[in-house]
Amino acid sequence: MEQRFLRILQEQNLVASGDRVLIALSGGPDSVALLHLFHVIAPELQLRLAAAHLDHGMRPESGADAAFAGELCARLGIPVTVGRVEVPLRAAELGTGLEETARAARRAFLQRTAEEHGGAIIALGHHRGDQAETVLHRFLRGSGMSGLAAMRGQNGPFIRPLLELTRRDLLGYLRRRGEPFRHDASNDDCTFTRNRIRHQLLPQLTRYNPRLEEHLAAFAARAADEEDFWRQEEEKALASLARPAADGLELALPALLALHPALRRRVLRRALGQVRESLAGIASVHIATLEALLVSPQPQGELNLPGCFAARRYARLLLRTASPAEAPEWSVTIPGLGTYATPAGEFEVTVIATSAGEGPLAAEFAADSVTFPLTIRTFRPGDRFHPRGAVGGKKLKDFFIDQRIEREIRSAIPLVVGREVLWLAGWRRCAGHTCGGDSGQVLRMSFRPAPEADKWLVHLPSLC
Repeated sequence: MEQRFLRILQEQNLVASGDRVLIALSGGPDSVALLHLFHVIAPELQLRLAAAHLDHGMRPESGADAAFAGELCARLGIPVTVGRVEVPLRAAELGTGLEETARAARRAFLQRTAEEHGGAIIALGHHRGDQAETVLHRFLRGSGMSGLAAMRGQNGPFIRPLLELTRRDLLGYLRRRGEPFRHDASNDDCTFTRNRIRHQLLPQLTRYNPRLEEHLAAFAARAADEEDFWRQEEEKALASLARPAADGLELALPALLALHPALRRRVLRRALGQVRESLAGIASVHIATLEALLVSPQPQGELNLPGCFAARRYARLLLRTASPAEAPEWSVTIPGLGTYATPAGEFEVTVIATSAGEGPLAAEFAADSVTFPLTIRTFRPGDRFHPRGAVGGKKLKDFFIDQRIEREIRSAIPLVVGREVLWLAGWRRCAGHTCGGDSGQVLRMSFRPAPEADKWLVHLPSLC
């Protein structure tokens, strides 16, 4: 058994000579076997061992488990760190389930202890039966292929060197060595889903196929290999169609829709994980909802996913950690000639004798056709606009749609308004009030955008 264990460590490159290894020791047969196996092969690989035991405070005998772990490590000469977390109390405070809370507490404890031991590798005692249970558990929850890859031999600082071994292998090893272990009665409690799978579902399914555990573990291994391939494809695809944006990512929608649906779903999932820094809480239903947004006949729409805001904006998909704040409405009165500061930038209003030419940042009107005061303000529902070059007027909202102007940009464009909307600064002037009135004088308005205006300003050809 020790030689088989050594071969697994070496062939899978789980440890290297001189590594520090922290063994998660619950006191049960799996973790006790793991501790002994490492203890035997440690001299050959020059490993420096330590152990960690967390008392979850869920059973009256949990204190005895902690004492057992301490005595076992003292006998083997392995330093051990013992911690305690009142999991039922914490679960009640957080409103989470006992299994979820215990798992999170255990993981945090192990990572903290590993850092105290110089960044040690953390060895977990999951075996082939645990792997089979995990595959079934995730399948019943509706997991995709990524989830069905189940537990990896190595995942970050965690290693699982026993995944090829059965529980029978481990119990036989401890029996031959005459080594005791603790029995966790909570593992028999079928109110927990995993225990029902272990004690009820797996035995029933095994009647149909006695090698079910082996086959489920082999399936997980194949799925993990395929996941490694897919991750390479995801990385290439995401690099080609995504770029960093404010608080997240911006993805090119045409390129995204051109992907094969299988790759597209994976790219979306990977992008969500990148923005959220985790995929916890993201299920297949969220990916399906996001895909529906992409193919909707509506060119703009948004979703609030767990920990992420998603918005379709014509040819872009935006993924952010949070939905953008509503742009505030503002209004500045222009009583006459002069220079005026606004949240969008600075406007200068002058009268000149002859036209100096229009452009995206300057508009000119016949001075005798424009009456003060004017107003520079943000868009309001019901605004109408007759853009130059168009046959007639229309709702400004319809103009925005025709020009494919995104929702967030609409509220940032400053409008110069008299008796009608005269100018969408940076975009388009109105059809009337053109230069060459009776007086010949020209009312010229120049716009110097604020530094952040590059988010919405589009430089259009001169329309004068």
